[in-house]
Amino acid sequence: MAYVGIQAQIRKNNTRSVLLLLGFPLLILTAVWAIFYFSGAFKNEYGEIQTEAVNDAFIGAIPAVLIAVGIWFLIAFFSHTRIISRTTGSETLQRKDNMRVYNLVENLCIAEGMPMPKLNVIESNALNAFASGINEKSYTVTLTRGVINKLDDHELQGVIAHELMHIKNKDVRLLIVSIIFVGILAFAAQIAFRNLIFSGGRNRKNDGRMVLVATIVIFVAYLISLVFRFALSRKREYMADAGAAEMTKNPKALASALRKISGNYKVESVKSEDVAEMFIENRPDKSSGIASFFSGLFATHPPIDKRIQALENY
Repeated sequence: MAYVGIQAQIRKNNTRSVLLLLGFPLLILTAVWAIFYFSGAFKNEYGEIQTEAVNDAFIGAIPAVLIAVGIWFLIAFFSHTRIISRTTGSETLQRKDNMRVYNLVENLCIAEGMPMPKLNVIESNALNAFASGINEKSYTVTLTRGVINKLDDHELQGVIAHELMHIKNKDVRLLIVSIIFVGILAFAAQIAFRNLIFSGGRNRKNDGRMVLVATIVIFVAYLISLVFRFALSRKREYMADAGAAEMTKNPKALASALRKISGNYKVESVKSEDVAEMFIENRPDKSSGIASFFSGLFATHPPIDKRIQALENY
C-alpha cells in the first residue's frame, strides 16, 4: 500500500474523527427512532403506526439521549489513559531503566520533529506494543518486556516508528473516539438483552414487545458500528506500517519484527478486546469457512502475512 503523505493522512484522520463524532450519535438516534417506530406503542385503533406520534416521541427523547451520550463520551475520553494503564498493568519506563529504548525513541522523534511521547512497559514475555493518548500531554508508547528484549535495534526501531506514526497520524485519537461510541452501544445492547431475559413473562403485549424490539435494533446498530470501527482499524495498521518504513528507511526490519511478533503476540494479562485492538498485532483464533468470513469482517488488524509482504515489497 502506497503511503499518501503525513499531512494528507492527518487531515483524513481529523476528518474521520469529526465524522465519527457526528456519525455515531446519528446511529444511536436512528436506533432510538426505530425502537419507537417498531415497538407497536404508537398504533391507532386500526393497527396502523402513527408516524407523527412516533416523531413527536422521538424529538422529545433527543435531548436526554444526547446528554447521556455526551456525558459518557466526555468521562471516557478524558479518563481513558488511566483506564488503559490499569487494564494493561503498564508502568512508566524511566530513562535510567533502559537507555537503549529511550535513545531509539528520541532519535526517531528528533528526525521527525515531533515531541517525545511518554514510555510505558508491560512486564510480559509476549512481543507487542501500542500507542495511546489524545494530545501531546498524554501520548504514550507502551512496549512489552518481550518486544524490548527479543528484537534487535533495527527491528525495535521499526516497531517504535510504527507506534509513533499512529500518534503523528492522529490514529490514536480516532481509535479512542470509535472505541467509546461502540462501547456505548455495547452497553445499551447488554442492558436491553438483560431486560429481555428477566422481564420475558410480564406484559408481553406492550412492555415485552418494546424490550424485544429495543434489543434487536440496538444489536443491529452495535454490529454496524463494529464493522465501521474495525474497517478503520485495519486501514490504520497498513498506513502506520508504510509510514514507519518511510521514517526508518528500513521496511525489511519492521517486516522481520512482525514475523517474530506473529509467533508470540498474546499479552495474557490484557483481557479487554478494546485495549487489545490497540496493539501492533491482534487477531482472532484461526477459523475456516463462514466463520473465517465473519472473523475477517470483525478483525481489528489485517492479516500479518499481508502486512509483511507489503513491507518486503515496499
